[in-house]
Amino acid sequence: MHEIKDTKRALVRIGYDGLVHKTFRGHQAYARFANEVCLLRYLEARHCDFVPKLVEVDEPVLKIVTTNCGSRVDQISPERLRELFAELETFGVRHDDPEIRNLTYRNSDGRFCIIDFEFAELIEDIGRTPAPDLRWSGLTHRGHVRANNEDTFLALRFDGHEVHYLGKTGEDSSAKADFVFAVSDGMGGANSGEFASRITVDKITKLMPRGYRPAAPGPASGYDLTLAELFSAIHYDLLKLGQSYEECHGMGTTLSLCWLTPGWLYFGHIGDSRIYHLPPAGGLNQVSHDHSHVGWLRRNGELNEREARLHPRRNVLHQALGAAHQFIEPQFGALPCATGDRFLICSDGLTEGLWNSQLEEIVRGPGSGPVAERLIAAALAASGKDNITALVIEALTGS
Repeated sequence: MHEIKDTKRALVRIGYDGLVHKTFRGHQAYARFANEVCLLRYLEARHCDFVPKLVEVDEPVLKIVTTNCGSRVDQISPERLRELFAELETFGVRHDDPEIRNLTYRNSDGRFCIIDFEFAELIEDIGRTPAPDLRWSGLTHRGHVRANNEDTFLALRFDGHEVHYLGKTGEDSSAKADFVFAVSDGMGGANSGEFASRITVDKITKLMPRGYRPAAPGPASGYDLTLAELFSAIHYDLLKLGQSYEECHGMGTTLSLCWLTPGWLYFGHIGDSRIYHLPPAGGLNQVSHDHSHVGWLRRNGELNEREARLHPRRNVLHQALGAAHQFIEPQFGALPCATGDRFLICSDGLTEGLWNSQLEEIVRGPGSGPVAERLIAAALAASGKDNITALVIEALTGS
């Protein structure tokens, strides 16, 4: 093969058969690979004949093979350059870099062609907005007893450049963005627990865009490094505040966080808030570990669900962010995410009132209003001694 480009972002070679072999690497390699594949397939379906056509896609190694669109262009008038990229937009795609370096000339038919679609985008304002593939609903309530609410939940959409707060309910597409959903249950004297949970969600908002779409999908993506950095930063901030201000002494929080990107859910967790997975085939699986001795006994089969809920030390945590814990060991994991998957993130106020079978019945069952509202209403009717938070996410298509 003949090598024509070897940079930190890509290796491009021409095969003996004339096909172009492009391997993506470096920063946001997977996102760039996925975007180019998506747009080239889209343009081929629209019968656009002046862009490369995909011949082969090798996702594990982030490599594509395309047809050859000829040689690079050395000179072209500014007017003709604008015309070419304007023509591309009539097919519903806007190139991010409409410059001569992204043009080639095909001798076989005397046609100028456009290449390199790593950061190009569909033009949404002509009615081609991607269909929603995620639905969510979230709600928090102070309960019947507590004077204030130390729970907080967060729903974010981010793409490495911008962060958008999402409403309590909604639908959206993960085609061009990732999503973070999180529940934080604060603890501490006076109002410091409420303060701790709000600091936590604020820190998530500031740090998560730096981890947008790892270089490769799945467990090998390095998602755990991004989440570990996030958890450590929150922990350090809470410890520092607890040491600096008397009213913040002992302040801490749980954190259960789900990061959704196409095909995968990455999660980070510490404390006794919970993350449940409800697969399409049925069942409810707790994927997070309660960081308590009672939680350890439950996982090892020494307590059943009823015994764990009635245990006198069920609320004594061994792990939390802040709360004077010098060392933390959060739990991190990755789950494939396909059509029909549902995920429930909740504080312990929800699980104190409802059994696992009730959680599954409400999340899967029919009913009026958002799922989170139905969960909160049922928990309030059953108990309501603590603050209650529920956040439900559903994959409408293979997100």
